[in-house]
Amino acid sequence: MIATTALTDSLRQHPELAELTPQQIERLAEIARDVRFDAGDIIFQEGDGRDDFYLIASGLVALEIRAGNRVIRVETLREGEELGWSAALPDSRRHFQARALRTVHAIAFDGDSLRALCDEDPSFGYRFFRWMVTVVAERLQATQMQIIDLHATS
Repeated sequence: MIATTALTDSLRQHPELAELTPQQIERLAEIARDVRFDAGDIIFQEGDGRDDFYLIASGLVALEIRAGNRVIRVETLREGEELGWSAALPDSRRHFQARALRTVHAIAFDGDSLRALCDEDPSFGYRFFRWMVTVVAERLQATQMQIIDLHATS
């Protein structure tokens, strides 16, 4: 388990959080927890209700979609990347399946607590949601590329 000081230090070093004030980092650290997933673990499934948002500290995560009997990998996420953007939205569902390809250590944030922090601190909320829009756009582009790739090889 990562101690709160170590969590705070990890958050300070994350490039997407560089614009946050020390107080915002401290607040984020208060709602953070260390999690681990073994290789092969399903972190969440497509259609699940949103729970946690993750910052991957180490390991590899496959983002996958189901197409009939097939599971198609859309993207592979690595250290420093984020996972579970739908946790930021109320009443949202997961759009992908996430599976650990190697042991994954991550910092997790409960979606309700994260949304409350965004509501309490509009400056933080603006920065966070600006980041999440970028993440969603990147995931959409990765999905489009997989669809193009599948049709090109069919």
